[in-house]
Amino acid sequence: MCFSAQASVTAGSVLLMVGAATLRRARGRAELPYAGIPLLFGIQQLLEGALWLTFPDRAPLLNTVLTHAYSFFSHVLWPIYVPLAALALETVPWRRRVLIGIALAGGAVGLYLLATLLTQPIVASVVGRHIAYESPHFYALAAMALYLLGTCASLMFSSHSRVVAFGVAAFASAVVAYAFYATWFISVWCFFAGALSVVVLLYFTGPRRHAQFGGATPGSGAP
Repeated sequence: MCFSAQASVTAGSVLLMVGAATLRRARGRAELPYAGIPLLFGIQQLLEGALWLTFPDRAPLLNTVLTHAYSFFSHVLWPIYVPLAALALETVPWRRRVLIGIALAGGAVGLYLLATLLTQPIVASVVGRHIAYESPHFYALAAMALYLLGTCASLMFSSHSRVVAFGVAAFASAVVAYAFYATWFISVWCFFAGALSVVVLLYFTGPRRHAQFGGATPGSGAP
């Protein structure tokens, strides 16, 4: 599989359209954060598409700016944003309590990764027809565990079956990306997750069927 500026720009453009559609279908402020996920992925993919055009050494300053802008999405935004989006949708009390805990963990790892972006150099380079992002991280395993907790597990704790499906798909794509593209994990997983974010539209189309867990339906207020 080969990724390129064209692939990133095409994916970004499609996701912007999907994001516009999801935002139009959102009912109330609680649904807006989740509806905005494809739009944000679209912006991220367009940033990487622009980054492709700075190689090799065509615009060093722009390369640095785009690398850090893209990395803000990949490292900082998602572990903070996704749990809050899932929390905003949730009405079941015990699930909200779990999601609050996950949101705190996601916020902690997001702030930690922000600190590393500000204090440690991050370099983007094309290696084997993919973009590799290199930056030293301490406590990498713990950071990755909390990152996956925030970006994937938070969605799996939702009482909405279509939100859970997105979380499962995102986690599966992380496993595939690491298994086959470990060197380019950040870029490839973000591409996969962005493409999968079209699943968000399913939540806003057709009858909203919510999964039942433990005998309680979403919004019933059952603990």
